[in-house]
Amino acid sequence: MIIHPPRHIVWSTDKIDLSDPFQKRWLLRQTLMYGKAEDIHALDLADIRKELDQLGLPKEIESLWRRYLEYCDARSKSN
Repeated sequence: MIIHPPRHIVWSTDKIDLSDPFQKRWLLRQTLMYGKAEDIHALDLADIRKELDQLGLPKEIESLWRRYLEYCDARSKSN
C-alpha cells in the first residue's frame, strides 16, 4: 500500500510503500520522532512494540516508549 506521508514527518520523498518492511519501519521511526499527537495516535501499539528494538531511536524517545508500553501492559493486566 502506497501512502503520502505529511511533510513534517517525511520530507525526502512524497510516497512510502507500506508493503516494504524497511519503508514501514522507517516511517514508524520518523513518526515517533517528528509526528504530532494526531500522527502518533494513529499508530498501532503492536507495531511499535514489535519494531522498537530495530528503530534506532534516540535513547530518550526509546526510553519513553518502553515505559509507556510497560504502563499499557500493567494496565491491561489489572483489568
